[in-house]
Amino acid sequence: MAELAPTLAVIGGGQLARMMAQPAIALGLPLRLLAEAEGVSAAQVIPDQQVGDYRDLPTLRAVTEGCAAVTFDHEHVPMEHLRALEGAGVAVRPGPEALVFAQDKGLMRTRLAELGAPCPRNAIVTTVAEVRDFGFPCVLKTTRGGYDGKGVWIVRSEADAAEPFEVAAAAGVQVLAEELVDFRRELSAIVARSPSGQAAAYPIVQTTQRDGICHEVIAPAPDLAPDLGAEAQSLALRIAGELGVTGILAVELFETTDGRLLVNELAMRPHNTGHWTQDGAETSQFENHLRAVMDLPLGSPAPRAPWTVMVNILGSAASSGAGRLYDGFPHALARDPHLRVHLYGKELRPGRKVGHVNAYGSDLDEVLERARHAAAWFAGDLGNDSE
Repeated sequence: MAELAPTLAVIGGGQLARMMAQPAIALGLPLRLLAEAEGVSAAQVIPDQQVGDYRDLPTLRAVTEGCAAVTFDHEHVPMEHLRALEGAGVAVRPGPEALVFAQDKGLMRTRLAELGAPCPRNAIVTTVAEVRDFGFPCVLKTTRGGYDGKGVWIVRSEADAAEPFEVAAAAGVQVLAEELVDFRRELSAIVARSPSGQAAAYPIVQTTQRDGICHEVIAPAPDLAPDLGAEAQSLALRIAGELGVTGILAVELFETTDGRLLVNELAMRPHNTGHWTQDGAETSQFENHLRAVMDLPLGSPAPRAPWTVMVNILGSAASSGAGRLYDGFPHALARDPHLRVHLYGKELRPGRKVGHVNAYGSDLDEVLERARHAAAWFAGDLGNDSE
């Protein structure tokens, strides 16, 4: 049987890979998955799959054999393996020369400084004494491996600074010190870029973090000055172009109390702050990521409604003992027929991201209430008699 379309390999079996599956079906694009274990989130919906270790080069060669390109659910594949795949003729997207700046926060800060991108004051530190000289309070981060608040500490004294160095030493990575920014709020700029250089920018969104985990996103960011929004989009597009990013780039930003933008983090894959696009934009971040890595024309990033709110569903002590997330559907959907719920097929554990809800409409307060109520209901944070 003739091949219907080129196959795209996806490394990593988490929810981001899972959410690539639906737009891939619409595009007629076969996906081949490298999952870390049987039955993980993406493995439940992508039939062409292998189970293996992304740190093993023969495994990567096997899963990408015959594929037109390879992309990622996470940024942790070793650089030397990505270069080996490129050397064998595999289109790695985003490529290692870009992805390294999402893998290593120290290299990211150095490169952004070279580009003149606004960043918090920062420095690589090797001892507690150097942290003291940098100045308390500050933020310490491991340069590699951190996510969802892991590998990040707010330190206010020398005693606070000991643990980050212990964790970094055990992992064989460095420690990055950054100023504790006095920010008004956190924003996110998401752009898509194809190998041919076409790019698209989504509206700038406001994000709320709890315990280092994205909790809520409002699209577009309320009361954002038009010139600051344009500056954020322009900054993200410039970074994507200068770094040679292929696919989605998420630029997490601080809006400071004096009205400036500072770059917090970079991610080169679909991002939690872009989940609202599944139901609130004409083309989701997942579809545009696939279009970009296959060098197809990008879709419109324009919003479908004046407001869209995304709220993550996190496992809680209540939900973990309450049974199945699926049991939340009767109440949530009957109460709000316009609600969109996305579950990840994950076992419930306190603090674990297991799904999200999207609500949209013309009244922000109403949309916020609908999204927050639904997420709380699924998480078991509301009584069964809630209206």
